Amino acid sequence: MKFKSFLAKPFAAYIYKSTRKSAANAIATQENIFKELIKTGSKTIFGKEHDFGSIKTYDGFKKNVPVRDYEQFKKYIALIKEGKHNVLWKGQPLYFAKTSGTVSGVKYIPITKDSIPNHINTARNALLCYMSETGNTSFADGKMIFLSGSPELERIGGIPTGRLSGIVNHHVPSYLRTNQLPSYETNCIDDWETKLDKIVTETMKQDMSLISGIPPWVQMYFDRLEQLSTKKIKDLFPNFSVLVHGGVNFEPYKAKLFERIGRKIDTIETYPASEGFFAFQDAQKEEGLLLNTDSGLFFEFVPVAEITKENPLRLGLEEVKTGENYVLIINSNAGLWGYNIGDTVKFISLNPFKIVVTGRVKHFISAFGEHVIGEEVEYSLMKAATEEGVHITEFTVAPMIRQNEEKSYHEWFIEFENSPEDIRRFAEKVDFNLRTKNIYYDDLISGNILQPLKITPVRKNGFIDYMKSVGKLGGQNKVPRLSNDRKLAEQLSKYV
Repeated sequence: MKFKSFLAKPFAAYIYKSTRKSAANAIATQENIFKELIKTGSKTIFGKEHDFGSIKTYDGFKKNVPVRDYEQFKKYIALIKEGKHNVLWKGQPLYFAKTSGTVSGVKYIPITKDSIPNHINTARNALLCYMSETGNTSFADGKMIFLSGSPELERIGGIPTGRLSGIVNHHVPSYLRTNQLPSYETNCIDDWETKLDKIVTETMKQDMSLISGIPPWVQMYFDRLEQLSTKKIKDLFPNFSVLVHGGVNFEPYKAKLFERIGRKIDTIETYPASEGFFAFQDAQKEEGLLLNTDSGLFFEFVPVAEITKENPLRLGLEEVKTGENYVLIINSNAGLWGYNIGDTVKFISLNPFKIVVTGRVKHFISAFGEHVIGEEVEYSLMKAATEEGVHITEFTVAPMIRQNEEKSYHEWFIEFENSPEDIRRFAEKVDFNLRTKNIYYDDLISGNILQPLKITPVRKNGFIDYMKSVGKLGGQNKVPRLSNDRKLAEQLSKYV
C-alpha cells in the first residue's frame, strides 16, 4: 500500500462517520446555522435594511427578507465593488466568483473567508465518503484531473475575481499538488480546443486514476484521447477507477462514457455552484445526493408553482415532502439572503435528506401550457435510447409553433452517436414516454391540440460547433435541455 492511500483510510472513516452524524441531525443543524447567519448578518448593511435585529424565527425572516435573484442583488454587489465593507457579510469578500447569467449577463458572486471551506471541504468529503464506503483508496496515489477554469484572477473593486473552478484551484491541498493534472500553465489557456489538446498531451501517458469534470467535457476529452491513441480509456489508464461529475444530469452521457472507457467504473456525483456546494453523492448503492446541511448554508424550498407569485410559499427542511419539485433558495455565510439560484430539486429521501436535481426554473417548455421540465425530457429520451440500443451525444428541445392548419409540436434536436434503425419509431417511443411523465402534455396530444414530437438529427459534432460559434465551448458551459422559444433552435438548424 502506498503512502497517501494508507494515510487516507483513517481520515476517510472519520469524515464518513461525521457526515452520517450530521445528516441524522440535519433539522437541528439547520436551525443553528440559521441563528448564526442572522447574528452575523445583523451587523451588515443588508441586515440593518431588513431589520435582522428583530428576527427571532424563520417566519420572521420570511416577513423581512423576500426571495431575490441576482438582478435584485446587484445594488449590493455594486457597493462591494465600490470598496464598502460589511455590505452582505462582515468585512469584504475574499473573492468574486465570475459566472454567466442568462438575464443579468456576467454575475459576481461573493465568496468569503467563512464560505470558502464550504467549497473546498465538501469536495474533499465527497471523495473521503467514497473511500470509506468502498475501501478504494488506491486512486490517491495516481494522477488526477481537477480541470478548472483559468486560475489567473483579475481584480474587480480590489477583490480577486475569476471562475469558481479557477479560484478553487488555488486551494487544492499541497499533498494533492504532485498528483494534479493538467499543469497550471495549461489551465491558464483560454481557448478551449488548444487547452484540450494540451491536456491530452500532458495526460495520455500518465497513470490517471481519477478524472473530474462535467460530462460533456469528459466526453470530448475521451473522444480526443481515443482518436489519437486508437485505444479504449481502460487500456490507456488501467488504474482509472473513479469519475467525478456534476453540472448536468449524468444519464444522457453515461452509456457513451462507459463505452469509451471500455468498462464500468465508480462515479461520484456532485452539486457545486458559484453560490455554494449544495450536495454530493455519499453512497454508491443509494440514489440521490446528500444535502449539505452542515456547511454554512441555510436552505429554503419553494414549490415550483409558487415561484412566480409575489409572496411564494417558502418551506424549511422540516416541511418538505418527497416527490415534489422545489425551487432551491439559499442563505449563506457568503452573504446571500433568500437567494434563488434558479435550480429545481426533488427529495427522494427525508432520512437522510437526499435530492435529485430536476432542472432549471427558466429551462422549460410551456408554449402550450404543458410545462415540460428537464427531468421529464431526459427520462423520456434515455428510456427510448436504452430500449433501442442508441447512444445520445447531446440534445435540446424547443417548441415549434404553427399558425396555419398544421398543428404545433415539440422539436427535438438530437446528435446521435449511433442512429436508431427506425427514427419514426424512436420518436414515437420518446413521445409516449413523455406523455406518461407529463399529464398536461398528454392532454394536448390526446386532445389533438399538438402533434407528437418530431426529431431533427444534428450532424456529428454539431453541438460542439454551435458552442464554439457562440464562444461557449468548454469549461462549465453546457447546452440547455429546454427552451421556451426558438432562439437556440434557429441557431442549431445550421448544424442539422
